[in-house]
Amino acid sequence: MQKRWVEQALLYPEKVEELCKSLGISRVLARLLTKREIHSYQDAEHFFCPELNHLHDPFLMKDMDKAILRIEKALENNEKILIYGDYDVDGTTAVALVYSFFREFYNRIDFYIPDRYAEGYGISTAGVDYAHEHGFSLIIALDCGIKSMDKVSYAHSKQIDFIIADHHNPSDTLPDAAAVLDPKRIDCNYPFKELSGAGIGFKLIQAFSQRNSISDEKVYCYLDLVAVSIASDIVPIVGENRVLTHYGLKKFNSNPCVGLEALIALSRNKEVFSVRDLVFQIGPRINAAGRIKHARDAVFLLVSRSAEEARQFSEQIDIQNSQRKDFDSQITEEALAMIDESEEFRQRKTTVVYKQDWHKGVIGIVASRLTEKYYRPTVVLTRSNGMVAGSARSVLGYDLYEALNQCSELFEQFGGHKYAAGLSMLEENVSAFQTRFEEIVSANIPMQLLTPELLIHEVLELKEIGGKFFRILKRFAPFGPQNESPLFLSKGVNLVGYASIVGKGHLKMRVVQGASSAFECIGFGLAEMYSLVSDGLPFDICYSIEENVWRDRREIQLNIKGIKMAEYSTESVN
Repeated sequence: MQKRWVEQALLYPEKVEELCKSLGISRVLARLLTKREIHSYQDAEHFFCPELNHLHDPFLMKDMDKAILRIEKALENNEKILIYGDYDVDGTTAVALVYSFFREFYNRIDFYIPDRYAEGYGISTAGVDYAHEHGFSLIIALDCGIKSMDKVSYAHSKQIDFIIADHHNPSDTLPDAAAVLDPKRIDCNYPFKELSGAGIGFKLIQAFSQRNSISDEKVYCYLDLVAVSIASDIVPIVGENRVLTHYGLKKFNSNPCVGLEALIALSRNKEVFSVRDLVFQIGPRINAAGRIKHARDAVFLLVSRSAEEARQFSEQIDIQNSQRKDFDSQITEEALAMIDESEEFRQRKTTVVYKQDWHKGVIGIVASRLTEKYYRPTVVLTRSNGMVAGSARSVLGYDLYEALNQCSELFEQFGGHKYAAGLSMLEENVSAFQTRFEEIVSANIPMQLLTPELLIHEVLELKEIGGKFFRILKRFAPFGPQNESPLFLSKGVNLVGYASIVGKGHLKMRVVQGASSAFECIGFGLAEMYSLVSDGLPFDICYSIEENVWRDRREIQLNIKGIKMAEYSTESVN
């Protein structure tokens, strides 16, 4: 699918010269910094040199003092504590983190992950019943619970207290818990609002350690789990998350917990992991446990004490991940066939597909793949526990949650955010939902949002790419949401020699621009551009800059994201 090329506007041109002089960097790098809201030497120092002492005081979070007091009371009274979490990567890493920390000095503690299929997302009645039957009087709920008013009340009726530690948007009413930790509470003045679920768990143990004179090292040793959660939950890697990810990756790549080390062993030929590697190699394996069998297996792996125990759990999870891939491929093929065989489907501005026997554990992945293929708001539905369950994904810039909210009378349950959501409905409402969702989206989605965009961060001359430039550019990492790997535009480049098609439709070539050095390029999935680059005329390229390592040889490589004939105009966005 052809993409729109959009150049990011510069909002603070007056800051560029100041950064050039104070940092001794090029205008291109200074402009990139201002587009990341870095306007001074001090801002740049915090950005390039994150320090753990940049982390905020955990007691700035509303109810943190109440949470710590309730935990201390439980320890003093020898109460049983249950660490409860969601079944995705963020939830399981959060549970593993908090459980591992407290079990070091307290043994009346256990964890609970709800069954994706029998209980569904969040705090369940079955989970509260489990706590009651096994004598737990305090539940610490991580990555869930902010809207579980009824379940918290039910727990009260059984003399069980809750501490909610969530990062999702709350309702107007909060659960009547002993403490509700959520920086998105409107009455919470915590300076950073975008922590992951495991990030909230980290702040909880950080606060407990401060109050009880436990060394920082006994808290920071869990930063590898926090980094996995931040990467996999796609939260912005700015502010406090940048610090947590920076040090979490250091821990992950040097001395990971034995559970993560077992997963690393399954990812062959990888020496240093980036955020992207966590997203695509580590996260899916952790998620596979809950998608195929039960997510508690992922927690067992992550809290393993011995390498042998971790190896056994990692091998089970790797098998489950292979099964997940098979389900994913099969269902994606079936869904694509449904769409391709129907002219009506292809003309719509939405995609809603339903089949009773699709595996519920992978419909979210399939929804993402269909959105990538057809680039329109997408819902994939299947039958589960007598209901129709669905997973929804949106396109950049379109508020999926608000569109679904306008269909809420057709749902039994739904929840989510701007770009992803889950829902359930009666089977007789599927057809009405398909119609209503299409009507709502068609009425208010701007046409340009139905074409994917390449957001170009800077125009760059190839001659500007050198050793110093690339060394500084690498320090912009860790990359992720709101701190993406910069995309550059170079105009009027020429092919050197011949282009070639390698692998499964990838374009490989070398290019120059005027008198610049020649740069190796790889364009994944861009074989269709072979003719354009080979006709002898100049062309424009959009790319990120990376280091290619092959047999101890390192060289700068351009990862091509788009190619056009020379002399075109791009949009500009703020």
